[in-house]
Amino acid sequence: MDIEERDAPGVEEAPRSASRRALFGLGAVLAAGAVAGEALVGEADAAEAATAATAVHRGKQYRTASAAAKAAGRARSRLFPHDPHAHLLRRATFGPRPKDVADLKRLGIDRWLERQLDPRSIKDTRGTKAAALFPLDGAGPGTILRKTKRYSWDAMMATAQATLARQVFSDRQLYEIVVDVFADHLHVAIPGGQWHTTPSWIKDVIRKHAFGTYEGMLLAAMKHPAMLSFLSNDESRRKNVNENLGRELLELHTVGRGAGYTETMVRSSAKILSGRTWDYDTGRYYFNEPWHWTGRVKVLGFSHANASMYRGEQVGDAYLKYLAHHPATARTIARKLAVRFVSDTPSPALVNRLARVYLRHGTSIRAVVDAIFKSSDFWASVGGKMRRPLDDAVGALRVLDVRRAAGMRTPIGWLYWNLNAQGHAPYAWGPPNGYPDVAAAWLGAGAMLQRWNLHRAFVNGWWPKLGWTKPSKLVKRTAGMTTLQWTRAAAKRLLGVTPSNRHLVAVVHGAKLTAGSPAPTDDWRCGKLATLLLDSPYFQLR
Repeated sequence: MDIEERDAPGVEEAPRSASRRALFGLGAVLAAGAVAGEALVGEADAAEAATAATAVHRGKQYRTASAAAKAAGRARSRLFPHDPHAHLLRRATFGPRPKDVADLKRLGIDRWLERQLDPRSIKDTRGTKAAALFPLDGAGPGTILRKTKRYSWDAMMATAQATLARQVFSDRQLYEIVVDVFADHLHVAIPGGQWHTTPSWIKDVIRKHAFGTYEGMLLAAMKHPAMLSFLSNDESRRKNVNENLGRELLELHTVGRGAGYTETMVRSSAKILSGRTWDYDTGRYYFNEPWHWTGRVKVLGFSHANASMYRGEQVGDAYLKYLAHHPATARTIARKLAVRFVSDTPSPALVNRLARVYLRHGTSIRAVVDAIFKSSDFWASVGGKMRRPLDDAVGALRVLDVRRAAGMRTPIGWLYWNLNAQGHAPYAWGPPNGYPDVAAAWLGAGAMLQRWNLHRAFVNGWWPKLGWTKPSKLVKRTAGMTTLQWTRAAAKRLLGVTPSNRHLVAVVHGAKLTAGSPAPTDDWRCGKLATLLLDSPYFQLR
């Protein structure tokens, strides 16, 4: 039987340690990564943590996202109540602001997604103004050379921090998420030695093509100085070919290790790309014909006489187009997007369906994203993903509906360095494979404590120069409201769902309050309740 507010005093008799364990047991977080949690939190709490990720769902594609949601039926999560709107907002935004909730309710699933898939249809005043605080965001090499000192990090930091500003304030949330996915997929580390070329990399390669075709993105990537420098193609010479870019192009960017290419083909891949370089003084790409290796090349099903150094660039473009349209590349891109939006371990059936969409629509990234929401797999995956540190911090700021304010550039900088300490600042991953997007990579007690500390800073407004809502004003107070009722209303406001009464009582106990007492009116006690809600698996899982 559910616990009613009038029964709350009796509920207080339950052992408080058990209640706290029920809510904050890491088993709930571990469940997202398919890691057994019983040893840590006990069998009852592990059962509470079980999600749809543990159930087998035979997915299908539907004509509309709303039809797919209906076909998926009730969520199989034992943690999250059935609420397709809340599930969509957890996955298609970094975190839903009250406006996002209202827009989805007004438009419905299909119209809301239609707008998000066409970001130009959304007037994004807040996101644009927030990013404008960083004038060197996305700057070209010429601008950087004119406006900064040689080797300055200013433009790189501006680009990374403007990314955070957009993620927090932009109304084009789905687009920003896809930008994040492909910044990890075609990864160039920022900051790095590419001090005057990486800002335009984000603007002209990733952002420009995020809802375009992967063919277009790949062609742009393989002519951009940032990538050519990051993977040493600018060191490749006719008589001494550097294999870095040719290898990662196959392994990471396109067909993947399982495609059946050989080491000889890796070397041929590098030979095809030789000659692609750039001018350090101007930061501009050019093709240096004498550096291009000539002779017959063969990689998988692509072969070419490659007889003239003067046609080497065209040979390379033809090779890149071949790879972009390869079925194995289709599966790579499909899997990458499915991992972001559906599951750490998406089913082969879903990946294959999405790969067919990718090929049928000429490598369209937008079409694959659209197909994900039109799959019942997506709607059955409730609670099956875990927030990474950036997702957690940005999501917390959004659900708290933090507003722009004068001097906001300073706390955005603090946010960047805090995430850097957590190992998840935008673009800062060192290796070329980009940040991992699975739960197992981000588990750990120390990492969780860093998140919880941030929640307290955010809820209590400890970072000045941002527009905070006082904790006591997060929800509308009603006459005779109890602490349990206030906590329930705050949970709906911040989490988008209403947790079980057992878990709501655990929050109240964690704040050292009593469920049946009058609702707190001061910011300190309200803040303790709000932060515990954000600390909980209801927010950490999505």
